[in-house]
Amino acid sequence: MKFKNFDELLALVKGKTNRIVVPGANNDEVLTACKLGVDNRIISGGILIGPKAQVEAMAAKVGLKLDVFEIVDKSDYAEMCNLAVDLVKAGKGDFLVKGLVDTKFYMKAILRKEVGAVAEGTVLSHFVLFELANYHKLFAVTDAAIMINPTLEQKAKITRNAVDMMRMLGVETPKVAVVCPVEKVNPNIPSTLDADALVKMNKAGELKNCVVEGPYDVYIAFSKELGAEKGITGVVPGETDIALFPNLDSGNPVYKCLSFFGAGMKSATLLAGSNIPVILPSRTDTPMTKLHSIALACYLKDKAKVVA
Repeated sequence: MKFKNFDELLALVKGKTNRIVVPGANNDEVLTACKLGVDNRIISGGILIGPKAQVEAMAAKVGLKLDVFEIVDKSDYAEMCNLAVDLVKAGKGDFLVKGLVDTKFYMKAILRKEVGAVAEGTVLSHFVLFELANYHKLFAVTDAAIMINPTLEQKAKITRNAVDMMRMLGVETPKVAVVCPVEKVNPNIPSTLDADALVKMNKAGELKNCVVEGPYDVYIAFSKELGAEKGITGVVPGETDIALFPNLDSGNPVYKCLSFFGAGMKSATLLAGSNIPVILPSRTDTPMTKLHSIALACYLKDKAKVVA
């Protein structure tokens, strides 16, 4: 990975030209993130969509100068999201930043067939990159916001999305821990059966450019020593790059607990699987998380240009 932490990431993208498009811009946290982006010279302007009077009042409250932003006066959530996606697709902005809008409207706007944001046969998934004081490198959690109860086939696609993202970040062969309640295959725990199947798919070459191991509980996934105590000899324990969770019921609470209770925690949240750069934070994520998400989207946007 070209950067070891989010401070290094911010330094890498400083001075870039990025126009953001924000549906639901009538939100203190997202406007504070915009101010931080301008102050850190990773946002050069953009389009703020929402009730104009509210956006202007909130911008004044957080100290965001609006001279480099255009405000589009809208109050309907679905209309905000559709317009935001259309603007990015038309090249009027570099990426989307979710503001005070429901995720369902945001996702529906992106998934419209006429937009063509999702290649046939793929899925969209949530990708969160974490920096924690008690883990030695950045790692991703998926899926914590979109796929409610993914099938085995969908878990394979979520894994591919996350692997592609990590490879764009410079991790050539990401190590994937399939996280379950226990570390042994148990027919009464369906997630362990899927974990075993994903490992076999990896060994058969169906999941490429990564190492997939599991089922592992959280302790084993992030500690080689605790894995050794259980007789686990794989290469993933203590070196996890991607933690794949069984479903929304497990992934979302872990994501929010890490965000809420993690001492010194930093994170960035993006949508994986879309050909439009999309930032997908929780509405309650901190302005710093939104800033780091913007920085990560900026970095990946530039990487995509190099690949193209």
